[in-house]
Amino acid sequence: MDTSWHRPALLAEVVGQLGARPGGWYVDGTVGDGGHTQALLQASAPDGRVLGIDRDPRSLVRATARLLPFNNKATATGQPARFTPARGSYAAMIALARQAWGDAAQADGILLDLGLASRQVDAPGFGGSWQRDEALDMRFDPDAPGPTAAELVNSWPESQLAGVLAELGEEPRARAIARAIARQRPIATTGQLAAVVSRAVGQSASPAAGHRSGRRIHPATRTFQALRLAVNNELEQLTTGLTAAPELLKSGGRLAVISYHSLEDRIVKQALATAAAACLCPPGLPVCVCRHQPTLRLVNRRVIRPDAAETAANPRVRSAKLRVAERL
Repeated sequence: MDTSWHRPALLAEVVGQLGARPGGWYVDGTVGDGGHTQALLQASAPDGRVLGIDRDPRSLVRATARLLPFNNKATATGQPARFTPARGSYAAMIALARQAWGDAAQADGILLDLGLASRQVDAPGFGGSWQRDEALDMRFDPDAPGPTAAELVNSWPESQLAGVLAELGEEPRARAIARAIARQRPIATTGQLAAVVSRAVGQSASPAAGHRSGRRIHPATRTFQALRLAVNNELEQLTTGLTAAPELLKSGGRLAVISYHSLEDRIVKQALATAAAACLCPPGLPVCVCRHQPTLRLVNRRVIRPDAAETAANPRVRSAKLRVAERL
């Protein structure tokens, strides 16, 4: 397995939990550099297919180049393309799958890996890393019409900014940071924002300074996370995608979701539990009146985490949590 690109988290666990098999059709809703997709194509050989969805066109270019041998081999043997890239959000997975596979399209498995490739965040042009000073953007799709992080930072009322930093970034110093940002406007670059946040919490803006002071993360980490989530509407996209997935899955098909922080994991856990519940009535009612019909069965009630060897080899996956459910 080529891991010289981005190392996919919980790779063996994902392939195993999805039950990837020859001829299966799978959706990778967050294809990134294509690591998980590559493994699914290998496990579903010789004629399985994967639809790879991503909002970032740069990721799709890289993934398509990486997975080209699978399509070349299929063409040489007269088969349809095994990998189909699709630009968009996994929230629209049903429409994207029908566009790629036809109106009756259904999947044997769906993967949502909610993490980001380090290249995606750290590479020039994304505008979401304090490690370089560039335009503060953070949009996954640089052509998207939505606001950039700079537009939000410079237009939100201080109270709204503080609320978003506290809710989406789980930042304990949200009010102090929002106050400092409001006083230093306009803020146009990642470096400017990192410096403002670092001063607000009394830490150096140097990436190494946080470690010397005993902090495990850079002082601007939570602020950048909150803004990225807000710019890309990530939690709303997640909620919509979790609702769409059961409709796209075949009976017996599986949904696997990897989350990395508590906000995402709470949404995933609650959505899967709701879809698997036999009744959604308030406690105490003598009979069920909700008429809710479960669509999923929980496969693992305890999250699957990376083992010590994977965490040692790739520290970025240490917070990964895998939850799996099966379509009834």
